[in-house]
Amino acid sequence: MKTVGVFDSGVGGLSVLRSLLTDLPGACFVYVADSAYAPYGARSADQIRSRVLAIADALVHRLPLDALVVACNTATATAIEALRSSHPGLPVVGVEPALRPAAAASRTRHVGVLATPGTLSSRRYADLVARTLEAFPDVHISSQACEGLAWAIEQGEQERIRQLCQAAWSGLQAQATGHPPIDQLVLGCTHYPFASHELHALCGAGVHLVDPAAAVARQTRKVLGLAVTEPASPQAAPAVQWLATGDREPLERAVRRWLLPQVGGGVEVAALPI
Repeated sequence: MKTVGVFDSGVGGLSVLRSLLTDLPGACFVYVADSAYAPYGARSADQIRSRVLAIADALVHRLPLDALVVACNTATATAIEALRSSHPGLPVVGVEPALRPAAAASRTRHVGVLATPGTLSSRRYADLVARTLEAFPDVHISSQACEGLAWAIEQGEQERIRQLCQAAWSGLQAQATGHPPIDQLVLGCTHYPFASHELHALCGAGVHLVDPAAAVARQTRKVLGLAVTEPASPQAAPAVQWLATGDREPLERAVRRWLLPQVGGGVEVAALPI
């Protein structure tokens, strides 16, 4: 049985875990919400790298991991190279905005991206945009920072979520002047799939929301040496250990709201003091 660690600054990584539970039903998971330092958007790059390495060290010493999934775009953009250098024997899977699939699928040749300021300002994101435009030179990419949206989702502030989604979509629309309409909207933060209802209402049926979670799950299967078609060992309910470095209530609330049908009965979040 494979053991997979998954971590995020908070509850956003649950969107990735949701796909992992589907693709790896026979695996054991440990999920860490770094609630003591959330949101990462308010932290410096050095602080984020320090937290990522500390969480990875804690997990590796706690149990034998077969893979570690960095289920956070900002942490991936800022710290995944340092993490891989620190743990060279551990397969590490990160999350990046799904620009290339969106560009390939776009009929209007205009892709929108919603992400945190930290992701959009990173060298890794700039390189990803450059590689995508090299492969699809006829595509236009509009990127919009969504400051505060991940935290509003973390706190379950529905009206604030709606307002921030409206502001983000308006910002993308302003960038679209002189270009065809956006038909692919990349969700560049793992929290944002939990605002899909609000975004669908704003964007309309002609805009496809691109969530990288399924691709992350496929890549995790690959690094674990499992064929995509290989059947996994079924079990009544997946084995998930829930950990939080600070306030545990947001993670408990989010799991009950979004993952309860998959994880079954009670949800108990333990403390991970780092």
